[in-house]
Amino acid sequence: MDITNILNIGSEPIAAAAAKASTRTESTDESFTSLFNSMLSNIGETNSLLNKQEEEEMKFALGISENTHDLAIAAAKASTALSYTVALRDKFLDAYKELMQIQV
Repeated sequence: MDITNILNIGSEPIAAAAAKASTRTESTDESFTSLFNSMLSNIGETNSLLNKQEEEEMKFALGISENTHDLAIAAAKASTALSYTVALRDKFLDAYKELMQIQV
């Protein structure tokens, strides 16, 4: 599939993306492995952001830190990461349920 002809766009990044897409030869196992590893790293990052939020909350509660800005940033990052992780989980579960309904 040549994406360089879409709306007559001929920029260098699009040409590079088209070349990369056309030379890509991943097997199904490799793509699932990369997807699984990506999901595991996403879960690890979400856990670290939740831990950072908890640390900031404890520092603020103990009076070690009076900076509410860091607390708000940590809470927002953790909330966003958790929402993203939950959305991914829901999509994976929907895909799994759909695969289980396929009759062979």
